[in-house]
Parts: sequence; structure tokens; C-alpha cells
Amino acid sequence: MWSIANRLAAAAALLACLLAGTARAEDLTVRIGYASIGAGNRPFVGGTLAATAHAAHYVEDELKSDPGVKIEWFFFAGAGPAVNEAFANNQLDIALQGDLPSVIGRANGLRTKILLASGVNTPIYLAVPPDSDIKTVADLKGRRVALYRGTNLQLAFDKVLASKGLAERDLKIVNMDAATADAALASHDVDAAVGANELFELQKNGIAKIVYSTKGDDPAFGRNSALIAAASFEEAHPEIVQKIVTAFVRAALWSSDEANRDALFELWAKSGYPADSFRADFEGQPLKFRNSPLIDPFIVHQYEVQTQQARAYKLLRKDVDLTGWFEPKYAETALRQLGLEHRWTARDANGHDLGS
Repeated sequence: MWSIANRLAAAAALLACLLAGTARAEDLTVRIGYASIGAGNRPFVGGTLAATAHAAHYVEDELKSDPGVKIEWFFFAGAGPAVNEAFANNQLDIALQGDLPSVIGRANGLRTKILLASGVNTPIYLAVPPDSDIKTVADLKGRRVALYRGTNLQLAFDKVLASKGLAERDLKIVNMDAATADAALASHDVDAAVGANELFELQKNGIAKIVYSTKGDDPAFGRNSALIAAASFEEAHPEIVQKIVTAFVRAALWSSDEANRDALFELWAKSGYPADSFRADFEGQPLKFRNSPLIDPFIVHQYEVQTQQARAYKLLRKDVDLTGWFEPKYAETALRQLGLEHRWTARDANGHDLGS
């Protein structure tokens, strides 16, 4: 028979094993991806409330009471298509991604959930060399144009072209990411480049001039992004998802406060793109217009339109069912708990305010 000492030792060992197993079960690493990367591959970006959440550690702060939960951030030079690949290989749990690649991912069978908006109403810009004779979008016919295909830049640009009676086939499209397009524009290897706020720095340095922006044009030409989660992760860890979404809503609140405008742009400058570029990008627009986290009827409709137009422009090979894709309950809970139900104005499908 075992002695009392042996029994106590065995019980202690069993308890230690149980506690160790519990600790391992509670340990969780949440892998968050961002479909962009900073200048020179810096692990920072700018321009959205998600960029604020990362740079100012909102998610980590929200999870301080959960020491077993760790956050890892990943930034993708390959943008939305690279995020889709990471989701497909079970390498991400949550990501910030543009509308078109998200739709393409769903069309290809990725099971994801859209949790909240981040980076809405984002304009695109068309830049040309300073000595170019290109003055309008219509002048692009037959010209070499740098465009990052597979990203939400592509579909937004396709809409702009269509409004001028053009299509991609009327141009000589060269598939390039932002850094490569900037260099090609500077060396005159392309006649024009479609891009975002990074083009302002080229203009400031006299390397390019911006001749068109969707800002102030048809609202449907703007780009939209969202925070999405792998459906399996959302189903397995709803409490953690709620805390992460709440952190993003807190970031949205700070990013929407006009008193923080200069501080916001300086924070985003960690991306390697200067604060002045973000200042120019947001000129004439309220911060909350671009930093709303709401999954409102307008955002839902925009994704529906993106799906239809991506199919029409042959960017998709089949129709996509969006039923059950949007999961606004986490954002709605965060807004209610933080008393922010009226901080941002929801819009109807046509972009008209539904009231504060």
C-alpha cells in the first residue's frame, strides 16, 4: 500500500498536470493580418481606424485582463490577395481587408465574417509625371497605367473608367504594387498610376502630379474595407472577438475626434508616409466620415454592388451569396456598452443619412 506521503505526492502531481492543462487551454495567440504594409516594409500602416488600433495598442490594452491571450500582427505587401491566401492556409484569425479581395475570398469558399467597417469612403487618386499631357481619366486610352490588380483599387478604378465609357481593355494595364508603381511613375516607365495617399508625397517632391480623385465624385467610386474574422475563430472564441471589436470601436472614437486630427496623422506617419500625405488625403472631410465602424445599410449595399460589378467586369467567375456574411452584433454591443450609439450616423443603401 502507498504511504500517506506517496498519496499526497501523487495527488499534487495530478493537480499540477490538471492546472498545466488548463493553462494551455486558456493560452491563445490571435493572429491579426493587415492587407497593407508601410513604406520600406515597415510593420505600420495608416489611414484607417484599424491602423490606429494597431499603432496605439488598443487591442492589447483591451485584453490586459486576459494574460493568456497574445496578439500577433502581420502586414502583407501582397495586400488583399495575400490575406486570402493566409486565411486559406489557416494562418490568420482576423484581418483588415478591402471589399474586392474579401468578395473574391468568399467566392473561392473562404468562411469569414465581417465584424465592423474600417477604412470606409476611401478615395483613389490618379497620378501622372509632371510633364504629362494626361489631364483627365478619358486621356488614359491606350496609355500604360500601373494598377494593383486584385485589390479594392482595381474595382474602384474600373467604376471610374466605366463612367467615362472606358474599360481596362482600352488601357495598357501594368500590375504593380504601390512601391513599384511609384518608382515606375518616377522613371516614366508608366504613363499614369492609380493609388492612394502615398501619391501625395510624389507630388510634393515634384515627381508626379495628381490629376484626378474620386473624392467629391460619385460616392460609389470610393473604396471600403472591413475587419473580418475566420468563421471558425469567431465561433470558437466569441468573448475574445467581442473584446477585439470593442478595442477597434475605441480606436474609431479617438480617430473620429477632430481634436486629435494632427495627432492622428502623426501616429499614422509611423507607416513611413508623412503626416502631410494623410492631411492632404483627409482634407475637406470630417474624420468620422472615414473612420466610422458602422456596418450600416450603405456598407452592406456597397458590398452587394461590388459583388455584382466584380462579376460584370469578369473579376469573378460565379455569383456570390452574401447571406450571413455580415455579423454586426459585436460592433453593436460595443457601441451600446460604450454609450456611442449616436456617435456615427448610419446611412441608407443610397448613402443618405438615417439620422443621428
